[in-house]
Amino acid sequence: MSLSQSDTASGATPMPDTCQSMTDVRAGVDALDARLVDLLATRFAYMRAAARIKPERGHVRDERRKAEVIANAKARAEALGLPADAIAAIWDSLVETSIAYELDHWDRRRQD
Repeated sequence: MSLSQSDTASGATPMPDTCQSMTDVRAGVDALDARLVDLLATRFAYMRAAARIKPERGHVRDERRKAEVIANAKARAEALGLPADAIAAIWDSLVETSIAYELDHWDRRRQD
């Protein structure tokens, strides 16, 4: 059973294989983007937890862990047939942004 454009308008988001129009595709992408941001909010909550837990500012940046996280994302991308190098680059940016966020929270916790 495929979803029609009216299904999308009523709130149901079509899966990629059931899209019948660019309206369906865009609705699916927009819904997925919102979910990704929600997941990123959870990831950044873990960064706040790390800032609370780590006793020293120098512990925030962990290059071995950064490499592990990026390698995990790249391997997952490869397994799913996605552009692994591009995913690795996205994850590099995500991890660097996470480190900066964690450092900011680490500093703010210690200033109060």
